[in-house]
Amino acid sequence: MNNYVKPGATRTWTNGTGSAVSSGDVVVVGQQLAIASVDIANGASGEVTFEGEFEVPKVSAAVIAHGEAVVWDVSAAGFDDNAATPATGDVSNAAIAAEAVGAGVTSFRVQLANRLGAVT
Repeated sequence: MNNYVKPGATRTWTNGTGSAVSSGDVVVVGQQLAIASVDIANGASGEVTFEGEFEVPKVSAAVIAHGEAVVWDVSAAGFDDNAATPATGDVSNAAIAAEAVGAGVTSFRVQLANRLGAVT
């Protein structure tokens, strides 16, 4: 096979968000969620990862069940439970909770599976 480039779990992304992204930040790439593998300045390119389990920010008030599809809340810069009503720019159905967490918790583990979500 002479057209193989590399595995699809990690890809190069050009940051057009208007601000720098730090390694470990959640980024929206089209209809997908990814985690920045490196610090990426605005306008620069760097590797982001679309598959795996990651410790990420959570909306403090959210109560999330293990296995629940979660919503990336862009304005809160954290994941919310699936009862949340997505606002403009939020991404639904692109990640699932890898553990159960209650209100008051501000980070938890999610599983990304390199799949398309729905952007509101």
